[in-house]
Amino acid sequence: MQNKRIQNIIYELKDQYLEQDRYTRPWIIGFSGGKDSTVLLTLVWLAMKELQEEGLQLNRKVYVVCNDTMVENPVIEEYVTKVLDTIRKAAKEQGLPITVHTTTPELEDSFWCCVIGKGYPVPNNTFRFCTEKMKIKPTSTFITNQVASDGEAIVLIGTRRDESQQRAKSIEKHEIKGQRLSKHPLNPNTYTYAAIKDLMLEEVWWIINAIPSPWGFDNRILFNIYADAAADDYECPTVVTDAAHRSCGQSRFGCWICTVVKEDKSMSSLIKNGVTWMKPLLDFRDRLIENRNVSEYRCSTRRNGQLAVDETGHNMGNYTMEYRIHLLKELLQIQRDTQEYRSSIDLISVQELIAIQVIWYRDGNFDTTVNDIYNEVYGYDIPNDQIGLQERLLLERVCTPKQFKLINELLALQKSKVLLMRKYGLQTDLENRLEAFVREEVTHEN
Repeated sequence: MQNKRIQNIIYELKDQYLEQDRYTRPWIIGFSGGKDSTVLLTLVWLAMKELQEEGLQLNRKVYVVCNDTMVENPVIEEYVTKVLDTIRKAAKEQGLPITVHTTTPELEDSFWCCVIGKGYPVPNNTFRFCTEKMKIKPTSTFITNQVASDGEAIVLIGTRRDESQQRAKSIEKHEIKGQRLSKHPLNPNTYTYAAIKDLMLEEVWWIINAIPSPWGFDNRILFNIYADAAADDYECPTVVTDAAHRSCGQSRFGCWICTVVKEDKSMSSLIKNGVTWMKPLLDFRDRLIENRNVSEYRCSTRRNGQLAVDETGHNMGNYTMEYRIHLLKELLQIQRDTQEYRSSIDLISVQELIAIQVIWYRDGNFDTTVNDIYNEVYGYDIPNDQIGLQERLLLERVCTPKQFKLINELLALQKSKVLLMRKYGLQTDLENRLEAFVREEVTHEN
C-alpha cells in the first residue's frame, strides 16, 4: 500500500514537471535537511530520473534552497553542509538540472547583530524579529530574484497534514480544490505545491529507511540524529525496515539559541545521548531567557528614543551597552571552549563581529571594542589602531588627548560606513559625535 501511494506521488510529480507553461517555471525546494524536506527532494529526484530514463527532456530547473540562519543547531548544520555538497555533485554527475543555493540573513539582520549589536531583547512569542529577518526575508529575496529572472516560480513545500492540526488548517486554507498549485501567500507570480501533504509520519520514515538516497548519502545518519534528539514525550514511527532501527521521534530542529520555545527538547536529548559539548550552549540559551526582562539590563528608551518604562518603573527598552558587552564576552568564551571539542564550530562569524563593532560605534561606545573583548578571551594581542603610526605621532604632537580621541572616534565612524551594506546616516553620526564633544567641553568648562 505504501509503495503504491508513494509511486502515485512520483507519478503526479512527473506529470506536473512536464506541464506545458509559458515560462517553464522553475521549482524551488526549501531544504532544511530534516525528514520532510529530505523525503520531498527524494521523490522529486526519483521522478526526474524516471523521466530521464524514459528519454524525455528535463527542461525545468530545480533550485534546492537552504536557509542558513547563522545560528542553526551545530549538529544539523554540519550534517546539512555535507548533504548539500553531496547533492550538488550527484546532480551534476547524473545530468539533472538541480542546483543548490544557500541563503543567509543580511549581516545587520543576523541574530547576534540584532541582540549584541543593537541590543534587541532576545525573541519571545510577542517579539519575534528572528522569523522575519532571518528566515522569511532571505528566502523571499531568493524567490523574488528567480521570479524576476524566470517570470514565475513554483515553490515545493514539505508541509504535511499529519504534522499538526495547525499545519492541516494551513494547507486547507491555501489549497484550491482539484488543483495542485496554490497562489503563494507572500510572493507575487509564485505558486506553491504541497506534493507530500498526505503522507503519514510512518510513510516518511519508511521512505528514509527503505529507499536509498538517490544522491548517494547515507540516510541512517539522519535517522540517528533524530533518534538521539527524540525526547520521551514525542511520538515515534511504528514502521521501520530493519530490526536494528531504534525508535525515533519527530523532533524539530531549529536555531540552537531559540528563546521562543520554553525548552529545547531536541538539544536536551542530544546532550543526554552523548553530545555533551553542547551543554554550555544550552545553558547560555537558558540564561538569555532568564535575563531577558531584568530591568538593570534594559535601557529606559528604545533605539528610536521612545520612552520604554512601565508603570512600575521597570525598564523595557533595548539592552544596555554594558549587558551587550557582557553577552559578547560570554558567547566568545563558550565558542573558545567548544572549539576545543569541535574546532570547526563558530558560534559567531568574523563578519558579525565587525558589524557589531560598527553598530557600537554608532551607539557612541568607543571605550570597549570588540577587538578588546576578543583579545581578552582568546589571549591575543591584535592592535586596534584606527590610523597609522606616523599620522598618530603627528596628531599627538598637535592635539590635546581629548581632541586626539575625538579624531579617532570620527575615523572609526567613517570606516564603519565601508563595512556595512546600508551606508546611510554618516553625516548625522559625525554631527552627533561632534555635538556631544562640544557639550562635554562646555560642561567641563562650567
